[in-house]
Amino acid sequence: MSNALRLSSLAAALLLSACQMVGPDYHTPSEAALNRSDLQGALVEGDSNVVSAPVPQDWWKLYHDPRLDALVRQAMASNTDLRVAAANIARSRAQIEQAQAEGGFDFNAKAEAQRLQESGEAFLMTEKLPVDNLGSASINLSYQFDLWGTLKRGIEAARANADATQAAADTARITVVADVVRAYTQVCAANEEYEIARHSLQLQQEGVQLTQRLRDAGRGDETQVTRSETQYKSLGAELPRYQASRQAGLYKLSMLLATPVAQLPADVVGCAELPHINQLMPVGDGAALLKRRPDIRQAERRLAAATANIGVATGQLYPDISIGATVGTVGILDDLGHPATNRWGIGPLINWNVPTNGARARIRETEASTQAALANFDGVVLNAIRETQTGLAQYAALLQRRDALADAEQSAKQAADQTHRFFTAGRASFLADLQATRTYTDVRGQLAAANTQVAMEQINLFLALGGGWESARQAPGAR
Repeated sequence: MSNALRLSSLAAALLLSACQMVGPDYHTPSEAALNRSDLQGALVEGDSNVVSAPVPQDWWKLYHDPRLDALVRQAMASNTDLRVAAANIARSRAQIEQAQAEGGFDFNAKAEAQRLQESGEAFLMTEKLPVDNLGSASINLSYQFDLWGTLKRGIEAARANADATQAAADTARITVVADVVRAYTQVCAANEEYEIARHSLQLQQEGVQLTQRLRDAGRGDETQVTRSETQYKSLGAELPRYQASRQAGLYKLSMLLATPVAQLPADVVGCAELPHINQLMPVGDGAALLKRRPDIRQAERRLAAATANIGVATGQLYPDISIGATVGTVGILDDLGHPATNRWGIGPLINWNVPTNGARARIRETEASTQAALANFDGVVLNAIRETQTGLAQYAALLQRRDALADAEQSAKQAADQTHRFFTAGRASFLADLQATRTYTDVRGQLAAANTQVAMEQINLFLALGGGWESARQAPGAR
């Protein structure tokens, strides 16, 4: 009865010990930058170019461009970066299963047969031992107790790392979406700017023809013709630049969609109008941004994993305790199963590494890693705010520049038309007409480039806002 009481007390102690968890329990540190109140409010104050409405999950649909929607869907289905991200997610899930398989019950069976001659002297015998056919078979069962919660901390770390991998995949998704929209915009912008430059070239060609007619009529000279031809050739030299930009955008789309350039839709290749948003840009607020950005979530999950690893390292200070049982038979093959060959055993196993200097050093290492993860977490949060606020400031400045150039373009066009009428009527010099035309074509080109910059900055801003991963995580067929 006394022995039974002792066993019961030991079992109760083990069960109580199993409820203990070494190492700190994770929670977002109160001193983390994520909790700063000054980062939770409005991203901009008094900016009439944006609105604090929530950022839509599928922000690219604000362009109302079916061609762009189709490109994004295709990229979600076939992009190589997203295939890598999907493989990383599968690997992280397997690592969770591996951590969950640690400890607990372990079962194995083993059988062996061999023809053997043992050494006589190994048994302090001088004669030669006979050759025999020997065999063995055994079944082993063991159970490892997680008395200190070390294995649970390992599972906790694996799950946090899997969450971080998922967040990295979400970052890849929004980056791919932004790259697709950016490449499509580059193609459209290059085609549009090419047409503008070609039209300016056509106007200049008409000017060359006019100066030639005036020269032939005795109202002009060869110098005017040469100057006009020089400006015509200078404008023509710009056309290959737009063609190269268009091809670069098509090559980028080809890579993102894993599709040959020749198989890209004709309406995409020939797009000649910039995608634009017919509303104020929705940017949300700081609190929503910090919750939405997947890189922030990734850094936070890395911090959680580092914290759990402190518990894993702390558990190495204490003994590993398991209990096992084995049953089997060992002997000459013909005798296997006879009572003389049978064996069994049951009992506990305690494995304790002493001294614990190495384990304590690993604890300090994991604590330092946790501090580094916290610093990285804070840095990612602050960088997210900086990127967004910088993007908003640049967007506002580009809009102001674009609007100013639009006014300048109207004025330059009026001046060029008026000066050209005066020139043909003999009331203005050829140089004045040439300069007015050059000013108009320059301002028109600057306006086209400014429109492209505004469109590109919109994409950069949406990327900084971190939207798109929620919708992009859905299967393409569900959209």
